[in-house]
Amino acid sequence: MKHATWYFDFVSPYAYLQSRMLHKFAGKAAIAMKPVLFAGLLAHSKNLGPAEIPSKRVWTYRFCTWFARDHGIPFKFPPRHPFNPLKPLRLAVALGAAPKAVHAIFDFIWAEGRDPADPVEWNALGTRLGVADPDAAIDKPKVKDALRANTEAAIAAGVFGVPSVVVGGEVFWGVDGTDFALQYLDNPALLRDPEFQRVSQLPAGAERKR
Repeated sequence: MKHATWYFDFVSPYAYLQSRMLHKFAGKAAIAMKPVLFAGLLAHSKNLGPAEIPSKRVWTYRFCTWFARDHGIPFKFPPRHPFNPLKPLRLAVALGAAPKAVHAIFDFIWAEGRDPADPVEWNALGTRLGVADPDAAIDKPKVKDALRANTEAAIAAGVFGVPSVVVGGEVFWGVDGTDFALQYLDNPALLRDPEFQRVSQLPAGAERKR
């Protein structure tokens, strides 16, 4: 069985949508789920998130709504977005990033459209996961350190956004990269194709100053 790492942040609707497609990897790869702080990835690459660019924000929200409907995925935006995902990310870490817990958190936010930043909803999420005191669960130094370590590991692996599947040292970004990753698992020689090799080494014709 091959191994893949799935890097995600609950703030990303794209990550939720891909979470609903991970069953496609069954029999192809064992997936390790790794919560990361998307904001940390953005800061490292000096980039903006989709919700920080007004026109891209509208496109993202519309596209995700369409994609979910087109694929028959339950989907409802939470009342505020973006929200601070730190607490649910740490809660996932505290629960060992077990698939059942990760999917439950995603569904709470994105299938039911609930706000994890709301204190009442936050406690309701804890109850659903069998965590009597979610604030205490996420306040442990080892939990905070683990989330930080996951984010640093993602950066070291070349991850620049979420969701990302990393397999064989290759990064497959976004929900629309799902089939690409699956084909790579079936055929590891895929990226050795001459055209993939050529485009991977194209020189930049122009660069913007940052």
